[in-house]
Amino acid sequence: MSTTAPETVHDTKLSSKGRKAIVAGSIGNAVEFVDWALYSTFSSIFAHHFFPPGDDVAALLSTLAIFAVGFVMRPVGAAVMGSYADRHGRKKGLLLTITLMAVATLVIGISPTFQQVGYLAPVILVLARLVQGFAAGGEFGSASAFLVESAAPRRRAFAGSWQQVSVAAGVLIASALGFVITTALPEDAVDSWGWRAAFVFAASLGFIGLWLRRSVEETTSFATGQDRVENSDLATRRNAFVRMVKDHPKATLRVFGITIAGTLLYYLWVNFMPTYAAVTTGIPLNQALLANVIAMVVFICLLPFGGILSDTIGRKPTMAAFAGGFLLFAWPAFTLLNGNFWTLLAIELVGIVLLVGYSANCAVIMAEQFPPEVRATGIGLPYALAVAVFGGTAPYITTWMNTNGHGGWVWAYAAGAAAIGLVVYLTMPETKGKVLD
Repeated sequence: MSTTAPETVHDTKLSSKGRKAIVAGSIGNAVEFVDWALYSTFSSIFAHHFFPPGDDVAALLSTLAIFAVGFVMRPVGAAVMGSYADRHGRKKGLLLTITLMAVATLVIGISPTFQQVGYLAPVILVLARLVQGFAAGGEFGSASAFLVESAAPRRRAFAGSWQQVSVAAGVLIASALGFVITTALPEDAVDSWGWRAAFVFAASLGFIGLWLRRSVEETTSFATGQDRVENSDLATRRNAFVRMVKDHPKATLRVFGITIAGTLLYYLWVNFMPTYAAVTTGIPLNQALLANVIAMVVFICLLPFGGILSDTIGRKPTMAAFAGGFLLFAWPAFTLLNGNFWTLLAIELVGIVLLVGYSANCAVIMAEQFPPEVRATGIGLPYALAVAVFGGTAPYITTWMNTNGHGGWVWAYAAGAAAIGLVVYLTMPETKGKVLD
């Protein structure tokens, strides 16, 4: 378990092993999320290849439904792969998740069309997306545990922040890949083979990430946890999921609560704000997307500094600043939205700066809730459940509110999530300055 450490062991210098772990873990994680995000980037292009011809709208809706299926699999992947990483090691877990993601992405890239194999085509697409969701669900807990456990005691938030840096970078790379292919190739080439080339290229990046991850060492914390399991009565309950539920129910609920505000506001600002602004204010979508891209670049640059701030002043102050800031900012943010690019950019940037308080902290705070023998499962499963329930539904709920005459209350939805988060963050124990065994 975690205990308070003497000041003399508060090392702030990352070892060469720690730096290598951050590089390998972050690059591998970024590659996984390139693969994950490519589906939505190219779904409108490849949709008609996998369904009966004649109704492109129905094909796109079916393809988007398959996109949602991937989110359903994320908690399953978090439970199964988290238990695997807690029993067999973070390194083995990360090697398996990136292999599954790369293979599933390659399958999508080379899948036969509906004209070639009939209804087997959408079946293959569904199965590949299920595997992608499974891998993405398993990645967060294993990668977060690996990064945090590899860090110096007073650089854990900094190390953990790279998990979110790599996620955002992966999404940006997928968007950039989509932009390059759709710009450089004629429309018929994009439709016939360009989108496939993107998936094959992304899959090849996955195998590069696999090579990088094979070169890192297992964490000391994992070995400590394994020794404790082998030499105690915990050996009769080796499954990490069972131990998490029975032995750490408060920590599990705390991780779920920590994630609610963060995932809902992240999806609103990062994933949905451009579409919401375009629909409600009439700003051209390309301008709204440009504002979003600028904000994401700023977000990526700020995240490591957010981790350093957390390592300096603590988890609770930085998380409370995120939630309290959104509680105050939600109403002016949605009220001031208009068709002006600079206004939207300012709103995006303020929200992104506030989000750094959550995203730079989430991996380290969740890791600090659990002992190593259940850490990957304890991080991954409650996080994935909260993302599925609150993050995945945020765009739908806000769209429903807007189309049913309740658009003026979207700010209250965001503020309510922030208020829940503020209560959780102010009442949780401070974990800065603890030793992870």
